[in-house]
Amino acid sequence: DGVHFQGERNITRYEAAEIVAKAMAHEDRANAEQRALINRLADEFSDELNNLGVRVSNLEDRVGNVKLTGDARIRYMHQKDEGQKNDNSWQFRGRLRANAMINDRATAVLGVNYVNKFSNNTPASEPSDSKDKFYVDRAYVDYKLGGDKNWDVMVGRYDYELGNNSGLLYGEAFDGAQLKYENDKFAATAGYGKFKEGELNNTKTGYGELEGFFGGGSAAGSRIGVYYNDFSDNGPEDVDLWGAYTSINFAKNWNFNFEGYRVKNDSEHANAYIGKLKYGKAMFTQPKSWDIWVDYINAASGTADDGATGNWRNNVDDTKSWGVGADYTFAKNAQFQVFQTFNSKVKSTDADRDELTRAQFVFVF
Repeated sequence: DGVHFQGERNITRYEAAEIVAKAMAHEDRANAEQRALINRLADEFSDELNNLGVRVSNLEDRVGNVKLTGDARIRYMHQKDEGQKNDNSWQFRGRLRANAMINDRATAVLGVNYVNKFSNNTPASEPSDSKDKFYVDRAYVDYKLGGDKNWDVMVGRYDYELGNNSGLLYGEAFDGAQLKYENDKFAATAGYGKFKEGELNNTKTGYGELEGFFGGGSAAGSRIGVYYNDFSDNGPEDVDLWGAYTSINFAKNWNFNFEGYRVKNDSEHANAYIGKLKYGKAMFTQPKSWDIWVDYINAASGTADDGATGNWRNNVDDTKSWGVGADYTFAKNAQFQVFQTFNSKVKSTDADRDELTRAQFVFVF
């Protein structure tokens, strides 16, 4: 807070409880995930909060069992070789999430996604086509295990970023089950299921991730991770993926993120990597916060799914490309984001790719 806790000493449980009490006082501003975190912190510091005169026994009742969150995005993209120009450059996306607290350990989430392109000339009352979609993209149950609730089981359709970093290869809906253990120092994850978007649709994979968290001062929040995937699409070849990433916070407001992985089958292998340097941190909760960044990708053919990548580009597979961008929170829960590629090439032939210009407004609630 700039006054009491400036890093010279550890805070006491009562001082931590005071922070929790302030969060409880403003819980109406929190989303469902933040409310769930407030619940857990209130349970952890319940004795101290009671001694401070803060009632926590009915916190869950006051928060409610089902909360709705979501976002809306208005996007402009221009890239001639992808046919994104004129009316086809404009798209609206709306997502809604229903988060239900089953009990103090279990949460159920149901999410729907609506995407509409301005170029779609189909009447609104008629069945949608590929340019106008409404579908369920989240439907899962999350359950905390163990006395400390560090174990977590998730089953259903959830968001899966392969490697839990940039999502360069895949970052979309996934039907499966996942077991995760996490504490302040490390996290270990194992899961199995099948992809539900893009070229990987219905391909099955087992995956494992091991991550470490470290850093103090300006480096706080840094992390490093390794991961492995075994793919099966009922074909004759065994396809494996090994990858690693690091995300380092340094100086003041700087972050460097690097991820690389190798896709290997019985006869050959291909590599991909992405690096990003960012200054600042645009946060939806803090008006006038901002950041600027530059990134570079180098992905061989067969190492990324253009139809379901977590990257902001249209072209990722078989691509070398630089990118720059900025994010600005112009009002609470409202952000403007811009992206631009340059010096983009087809990796296998070194031919030029048309550059992408992208700008969007994003609103969260």
